[in-house]
Amino acid sequence: MARARRRPSPGQQDCRLYGDLATWWPLLSPPSHYVDEAKLLNLRITRETGWSTRRGKTALELGSGGGSLAWHLKRRFRMTLVDRSPRMLKVSRAANPECEHLRGDMTTVRLGRLFDFVLIHDAIEYMTSEAMLRAALATAAAHCKPGGLLMVVPDCVRETFRPGTEHGGEDGADGRGLRYVEWVFDPDPSDTSYEGVFAFLLRDARGRITVQTDRHRCGLFGRRQWLAWIKHAGFTRVTSLIDPYRREVFTGIRSAA
Repeated sequence: MARARRRPSPGQQDCRLYGDLATWWPLLSPPSHYVDEAKLLNLRITRETGWSTRRGKTALELGSGGGSLAWHLKRRFRMTLVDRSPRMLKVSRAANPECEHLRGDMTTVRLGRLFDFVLIHDAIEYMTSEAMLRAALATAAAHCKPGGLLMVVPDCVRETFRPGTEHGGEDGADGRGLRYVEWVFDPDPSDTSYEGVFAFLLRDARGRITVQTDRHRCGLFGRRQWLAWIKHAGFTRVTSLIDPYRREVFTGIRSAA
């Protein structure tokens, strides 16, 4: 099933999906859409670290959005979820009341704590410049224990970017429904960004339908740049692997201070 994977932006843009449309997130990208992906990520974590799947390790997710992926990972980790959108944090708290939720920007937040595992999922896509991306990686390094694992999962790198469209949506038990079309394209191949435009059909509980649109600007960098910047942030054993969704999954182990 196709799903929209956009998450709250730590950058300067204020996308409607994480503002006035945030209450629709459970019908756009609910936890049920992440079952297979969570299994793949858990397998990769185990391969990289040898950690048990028993809950006990701590994890920090930067740009955690509506918490749909965290809904699965919290079975394995004691999770702290950080996002800059208060409306998306509210959505995530409803799905993950047992997790700690904190408002913060992934380029600047400092919690004063270290975690076994630091995850930045597709929210990293909103880093549209080298400076922003490296700032987010510095935040990850500042919160990762020596020997801890970093995992970063952008939707694409320059080598794997493909323009196109996706569609999907769900119906809710409350009578609401959502359907979307997402159009991804690169208006200027010479810069470090691409765009994603959403069109939403929204049906409220009384059956009234409205049409809304939203535009997202996302970063686009080469694989070698990613690997170099993750290493520079203080991680070793930095690797990349393309998953079944054609996304690059980057991992690194935090070096000793």
